Amino acid sequence: SSAASDVYKRQLVDCAENGREAVEKFASMPDHYYDAILMDIQMPVLNGIEAAAQIRAVKKRYAALVPIAAMTADAFIGDNQAGTGDFCDYIVKPVSPDELYSKLIKIID
Repeated sequence: SSAASDVYKRQLVDCAENGREAVEKFASMPDHYYDAILMDIQMPVLNGIEAAAQIRAVKKRYAALVPIAAMTADAFIGDNQAGTGDFCDYIVKPVSPDELYSKLIKIID
C-alpha cells in the first residue's frame, strides 16, 4: 500500500454545498479541526476565491494557517491570477485519486 493511500484511509471528509457553507463550517469548528481545505473555484453562492478569502478573514488564529488548495478545471490558474493568494496549492480537475492523495500529503506536511 502506498503512503498516499494510507493518508486517504485516515482522513475524514466534510463537504459543503457552496462557498458560504464552507466558510460557516470552518468558522464553527475549533482550530485544527480541518487539516486542509480543498476548495472548488466554481462553488455556487460564494465562489471558491471569495470563500477562501473569507476563511482567511475568520477571527481565529488557525484561519491564516489552514492549507487551502484550489480545485479547478483551469490548468493555467496561478499566483498571477487576481485573488488566488489565499491558496497554498492548485489541483487541476479531473484528478486521479493517487494525485489527490499525493497533493494532500504535500499540503498537510
